[in-house]
Amino acid sequence: MGKIKFSKQAAKDFEKIKQYPALETKVIALLQLIRENPFASPPYYEKLLGFENVYSRRINMHHRLVYEVREKEGIIAVLRLWGHYE
Repeated sequence: MGKIKFSKQAAKDFEKIKQYPALETKVIALLQLIRENPFASPPYYEKLLGFENVYSRRINMHHRLVYEVREKEGIIAVLRLWGHYE
């Protein structure tokens, strides 16, 4: 689809993720998947209520990849990578 951009918070979250190799591997795989097709399934994704074009995918039981699809711009904005909708 396009380019992935990290919010300031997502960049901080990714620094935390790097401390855990298993999480880092999972996040990188998810980022590659959503870069190609942000709506590919599996793994399952869900649209977040109250937001337009914002979706979430599970990294593990505690952490979620939250991203916004900006189709007109060809950008996927990664909003969060740490926590559960914090």
